[in-house]
Amino acid sequence: MRLLEEDLGVRLLARTTRSVALTEAGTELFGRLKPALIEVGEALDNIAGQRTRPGGRVRLLVPRLAVPILAPKLSVLYSKYPDVLLDVTTDDSQRDIVADGFDAGIHFGEYIEKDMIAVRISPDLRPAIVGSPAYFQSHPKPKAPRELLQHVCINFRHGTDLYRWEFEKSKKELSVAVRGPLIVDDLRLVLRAALDGIGLAFVAESDVGEPLAEGTLIRVLQDWCQPFPGFFLYYPSRRQQTPALAALVSTLRV
Repeated sequence: MRLLEEDLGVRLLARTTRSVALTEAGTELFGRLKPALIEVGEALDNIAGQRTRPGGRVRLLVPRLAVPILAPKLSVLYSKYPDVLLDVTTDDSQRDIVADGFDAGIHFGEYIEKDMIAVRISPDLRPAIVGSPAYFQSHPKPKAPRELLQHVCINFRHGTDLYRWEFEKSKKELSVAVRGPLIVDDLRLVLRAALDGIGLAFVAESDVGEPLAEGTLIRVLQDWCQPFPGFFLYYPSRRQQTPALAALVSTLRV
């Protein structure tokens, strides 16, 4: 205020050791500026409200394997937060969400970098090695993972790489590069091929509950298939969380 008084060459405040009051010039200036100050205050209040009211766009990177986790939550998100625009890109390649302009991503916990904030959005998953009754009529059931090299298996391409089937038992871990006449990058094709007896498939236990119960698929190597961390929503720890992203986190969190 003293700097303003010096610039104007007019005293705007009358100061004593016990009080401060507007001078006549200060009263006139305040009266002229009051409407503008009210508008500025209202504008600031409106912007502050936008920071706390969920709304706006959230760009989300999702591997196709996580689509069944995200899809059931979409109706919940939009019933609670209708002003949020969720922009989803499905891509199985290992992309940098910061460099590529995404606000967040979804992936298996083991693939998420340590400098990211990770929020669990699914329970632990457990793998299952399955084949059809018709397949096992002409092939013995494997008793150890290495025996899969003697079997026909359905290969799954995740991004640009073929997935090596991973196993764990009694703290012993190993992976097997299986072989077979079919390579796919869609879980629906994996399940269809297994049901049709083309070969053995590596899938999530939760995806084959019904076929196992009906007997259209048979499970093997169950003692080698241990649970592993499921899917997490992740985003940069150094980025301020927007209300829209916070709405997505609260909707997907388990």
